[in-house]
Amino acid sequence: MAKDTGHVVGIDIGTSKVATVIGKVAEDGAVEVTGIGKVESRGMRKGIIASLDEAAACVKASVEEAESMAGHSVERAYVSVGGTHVRGFNSRGVVAITSKERMITRDDITRVLEGARTISFPQDQQIFHTFPQEYLVDDQDGISHPEGMPGSRLEANVHIITGSSTSLQNLGTVVNRFGIEVAQPVLNLMADAHAVLTADEKEIGVALINVGHETTGIAVFEKGALWHTHVIPIGGAHFTNDLAVGLRTGIADAEILKKKHGCALTALVQEEDTVEVPAMAGKRTAVVERMRLAEILQPRAEELFQLLYEDIRDARLEKTINAGVVLTGGGASLSGLDEVAQGVFDHQARVGEPAGVRGLTNLVAAPLFATAVGLVLYGAQLEAREGGSRKRGGLFGRLWRGIREIV
Repeated sequence: MAKDTGHVVGIDIGTSKVATVIGKVAEDGAVEVTGIGKVESRGMRKGIIASLDEAAACVKASVEEAESMAGHSVERAYVSVGGTHVRGFNSRGVVAITSKERMITRDDITRVLEGARTISFPQDQQIFHTFPQEYLVDDQDGISHPEGMPGSRLEANVHIITGSSTSLQNLGTVVNRFGIEVAQPVLNLMADAHAVLTADEKEIGVALINVGHETTGIAVFEKGALWHTHVIPIGGAHFTNDLAVGLRTGIADAEILKKKHGCALTALVQEEDTVEVPAMAGKRTAVVERMRLAEILQPRAEELFQLLYEDIRDARLEKTINAGVVLTGGGASLSGLDEVAQGVFDHQARVGEPAGVRGLTNLVAAPLFATAVGLVLYGAQLEAREGGSRKRGGLFGRLWRGIREIV
């Protein structure tokens, strides 16, 4: 196979699946998807690696499948980070402009972002993103690019993302095991944003919700910047477990029922519809009304979105999401889930599918591929700004300072 020069690779290591997407970047910056790999995930728990060997085997299988399709070997990749170990919070940095010309330089921007990162957080956490929200020059706010402006004081409001040092190191270990360099660990919500959100949505204000297998994350964007992130330990597996208990069937059968016949809103189900439910312990299959599935799933959906709404309300951001709510992640495919979200948030809601790429779009046009596609788009945009891919010498050596972060 040829080397992956001119290609950007995203590896989404989730609790239910590992997805690899290889994208070829054209001279005009357009991204064409040339390779896709997806395997069922093992060795993961709530977004955290529980077994290095099992997780590594899944990554290997996913990457090899994508390599075979694309005809290129993977040497470096952008890797998703999610789970309840991820924390997000806002911070501010302030520096004086000391140059004789009193013009803001890139070094000044680096210094103010470094200052914003000088904060207290748990010792077992590691900063891996610093996303600038806005800059202030001599108290004039709303500035996005202060370089070259005159001033005596520069301030920066930023959103900082931290993750468990152990979890980040384990991700690097799993990917490095097969000679693949981690170009950068990327928050899964930020990758999703690159794949499913429009620039207008991020400017007007939008809540992005990734419904994963065991966790759900929310990110709020406004004025083109990231202002809030949070992860809760509820995901698609909880819907499946509810069905298994309520219908007295096995977990695997409940998962199939959820995907084929599940609906999170009773108002969307015809009362005469019925489904066959396999019983446990070899007992006879039962026939139940499809409405029964919706009656089990709807309360869980309402609970999920109510918790997320309370989170952004506590952050005083509930009135900023004027563009509504966008759902992504594998769990977002559940019928009726967007309607429940719309009812709880009192804003329009839609299911976000990956966009902004060419090539094998029919194969990645599903919420569960949003993160992997977004990783490729994120990496392509970052490398265009940096003038191509770079070697950064080790995972934590690449958790570099925030001036180059992109939203």
